Amino acid sequence: MSLQWYPGHMTKARRQLVEAMPLQDVVIELLDARMPSASENPDIGMLCKNRPCIKVLSKADLADPVTTEAWLRYFASERAEKSNDRPEGRVTAIAIRSDRAADTRARITELCKKLALHPSGPGKTVRAIIVGIPNVGKSTLINTLMERKVAKVGDEPAVTKGQQKVELKTGIHLADNPGMMWPKIEDQTAALRLVLGGAIPDSAIDYESVALFGAEFFIRRHPNVLMARYKLTQLPKDPAALLLEIGRRRGGLRRGGEVDVHKAADVLIHDFRDGALGRISLEVPPGFEEHV
Repeated sequence: MSLQWYPGHMTKARRQLVEAMPLQDVVIELLDARMPSASENPDIGMLCKNRPCIKVLSKADLADPVTTEAWLRYFASERAEKSNDRPEGRVTAIAIRSDRAADTRARITELCKKLALHPSGPGKTVRAIIVGIPNVGKSTLINTLMERKVAKVGDEPAVTKGQQKVELKTGIHLADNPGMMWPKIEDQTAALRLVLGGAIPDSAIDYESVALFGAEFFIRRHPNVLMARYKLTQLPKDPAALLLEIGRRRGGLRRGGEVDVHKAADVLIHDFRDGALGRISLEVPPGFEEHV
């Protein structure tokens, strides 16, 4: 199975970003804290490489905190390897949580002013743009920074179709570019992580295959979580068996006792997306030793 998703409006989103970039002082790139590498669009990195960048690991309250700290250290070490006098070396990474809005506003405002291509001060307007893949939390962040709802938020990817521009109380001019995928995803494991996390619409995927991918990962890395969440007496032998067991225990039985595997897949996928399985990261940075 090859997973690809690049609807026509994303070509427009890319063009808008190309046009907007020369006007920006800072780029705020959102990554999913559960999978920072998979959610990092290579096209965005290429288009923004000459601008200071704040890499924001969103949804950190859903990710494993130890792994998130490892990712922050990884991005910090990447930055240290680059010369400080080159713009492309001016990258700072932070993690944000949905329940700490005031802290998010303060940290991002401070970093925007610190990293801006020109000194901030009276008469100096800092312009920043929020970029990232679909459903990574761009509209939520812009609402947090504005302290009110100005951008539409939804659980489905590609809610934002056009560029939005606002002015923060701090005077920073902020643009929110629509979510952008890239035309061809070479790493299909990364593609499966993106689907499992909700970056690609459910209508564009083979639901059961994605659930089997997630089931295999959870069995291998988080068996105790599965046992507790689905009240299992023993761990199923393989991903398919796990889905059957979830279906039996979560109202996924059709007439005659047959398990509705699609419904079981839906339960497992949304339990992960909603955090019902706990704080789980799907990938770790290079060189990081996992403790599971």
